[in-house]
Amino acid sequence: MIPDMTSPPADDGVNDRLRASATGKAFAKLLPFLILMYIVAFLDRSNIGSAKQALHTDVGVSDAMFAFGAGVFFVGYALFEIPSNLILYRVGARRWMARIMVTWGVVSAAMMFTQGNLSFVLLRTLLGVAEAGFFPGIMLYLTFWFPEKERTRVLGVFYFGYPLAMTFGNPLSGALFNLDGLFGLAGWQWMFLLEGGLAVAMGIATWFVLPDKPQDVDWLSDDEKSTLSTILDRESQAKAGAGQHGASLGALLHSTKLLQFLALYMVMQVASYGVVFYLPEQVSLILHEKIGFRVGLVSGIPWAFAILSTFVITRFVQKYDAPRLGLLVCLSAAAIGLFVSSSHSGPIAIIGLCIAAAGVVTVQAVFWNFPLAHFTGVQAAGAIALINALGNLGGFAAPNIRSFASHIWETPVAGLYAVALSGLIGLAIASFLPRTNHVTHRPAH
Repeated sequence: MIPDMTSPPADDGVNDRLRASATGKAFAKLLPFLILMYIVAFLDRSNIGSAKQALHTDVGVSDAMFAFGAGVFFVGYALFEIPSNLILYRVGARRWMARIMVTWGVVSAAMMFTQGNLSFVLLRTLLGVAEAGFFPGIMLYLTFWFPEKERTRVLGVFYFGYPLAMTFGNPLSGALFNLDGLFGLAGWQWMFLLEGGLAVAMGIATWFVLPDKPQDVDWLSDDEKSTLSTILDRESQAKAGAGQHGASLGALLHSTKLLQFLALYMVMQVASYGVVFYLPEQVSLILHEKIGFRVGLVSGIPWAFAILSTFVITRFVQKYDAPRLGLLVCLSAAAIGLFVSSSHSGPIAIIGLCIAAAGVVTVQAVFWNFPLAHFTGVQAAGAIALINALGNLGGFAAPNIRSFASHIWETPVAGLYAVALSGLIGLAIASFLPRTNHVTHRPAH
């Protein structure tokens, strides 16, 4: 007998038990692989921070062009983000995520052929094009499996991929530099080749491992599939019934909430990539050593701290339904940490980097609760992609802001302060968000 996928189970206690069982299984089956995908993605996106010094000395990439190339990734990313996410919505996550990971892995590995400023910028642009749709695709994918009640916890755990990539990625990248000279390749070339190859391998695995939706798996019972489908459908109807937005993609252009989400996410990315792209170099200056395994190991400390922060704060946000407070705390930490990291005292500067890293990572895990609670269906696909695409242009702005400010005032500290201001701007924007996510708890009408 085919289960009724639209009518709710008669007993709320049974409903709760089946929901907990279904989401628990989905959490255990999907999250480890999704986190691994995100680790590989962020590693390929950010490993140029470890290669900065080598690219300058070996192939002549200037500081200004490094800043431009680091950021231009997000231009190609933004141009193809929305169509990529809409394609994923139509064809399914398994096919499209596999395509994304294989193509970006190939381009990332091709970074080993960088010959100067022009090729560096071109390859970074192509990398952005290849990776477009990955992150918003994951965000959309989570809405196919997890109701809003579980989503804060799921987002918090998924975002472990960001600091884990930096905690282990920086030492890994530093260690790969020790292959310098093997088969005639420089250490930085080995780093791009092997880490890009890892993305290709993950893309192939995605084709075989990642299911598109609950109805495609045999590890959920029919009752669990029915319950999960019913709850997700109810939430979708409640969002539409709350009158917060229209049902079409065109209605997004008239959404004031979307503009608020865009502005906030952009300044968040300025702070985030102001840390990511420069942290290994900053640690190198603090330790008075060239980038290698030891610098990479110390560079991982702030990201390990961010893992703890994400674990604690996302659970606080879920328990007390306080996403706005979580945003305000994290944005404050990002700004304060960046200011403190400019200290002439090495230990104090490292503490500042720990606080900043915790802030820029955890704020993103908290932030996505708002748009995921506000939009649904194909509109969610477009909104998530648009927020991520345009918001990530902050990643283009961050290295250029740091480079420009440092050049004008002739001190790296000016660049840190300029990026730290983004956290303060974010505080002002976030203060106008609702205190809790309550839209989908209202009855549909």
